[in-house]
Amino acid sequence: MDFSLYTHCVLLAYNEEVRKQCSAFSCGNTELDKFFEKDAENYAVEMLGKSYCWVTDDEQKQIVAIFTVSNDSIKTKDLLSSSKNKLQRHINNLKRGRSYPAVLIGRFAVNKLFQGNGYKIGSQTMNFIKSWLIEPDDKTACRFLVVDAYNKESVLSFYLSNNFLPLFKTEEEEKAFYHISTEEQLHTRLLYFDLKIR
Repeated sequence: MDFSLYTHCVLLAYNEEVRKQCSAFSCGNTELDKFFEKDAENYAVEMLGKSYCWVTDDEQKQIVAIFTVSNDSIKTKDLLSSSKNKLQRHINNLKRGRSYPAVLIGRFAVNKLFQGNGYKIGSQTMNFIKSWLIEPDDKTACRFLVVDAYNKESVLSFYLSNNFLPLFKTEEEEKAFYHISTEEQLHTRLLYFDLKIR
């Protein structure tokens, strides 16, 4: 299916007014649906994250995808040498430091009506975010895009196919970094994308 977000949709700040103008949204994940229905606006009011959505530009408006972004950073002080070296590989030695500016994709969902079938809405949205953050008129600099992705094969595969990399080589390394016991399940994996080498 030849469907382009740029051709068939408009990007809007996500709020109650937009939600009321559109058909009901569901991505098939109860936790994400609940966040976008009840919590996204509170996050914006508290300045913890701002949500944006792609909405079809036809009469029966539908939210195709929603994402929430906020400021973040990657701190290198406690990273293992292998993770730190991988992260800093493309940063000039004179510019290397203990912390690098990043933007966190806190939540991301695609309407289940637009999942699969060749739409590639997820990848289109990731490509948009990557380009959006390096626009020349952007007010702030950020080197990395980060996401705490659900630790599920399908989710991780999506981000890896969009050129995100795991910050930690193994789940064991990530658990150790976050002081999670080895017996506990790791619910998310921290992935990053270097905007400079896109």
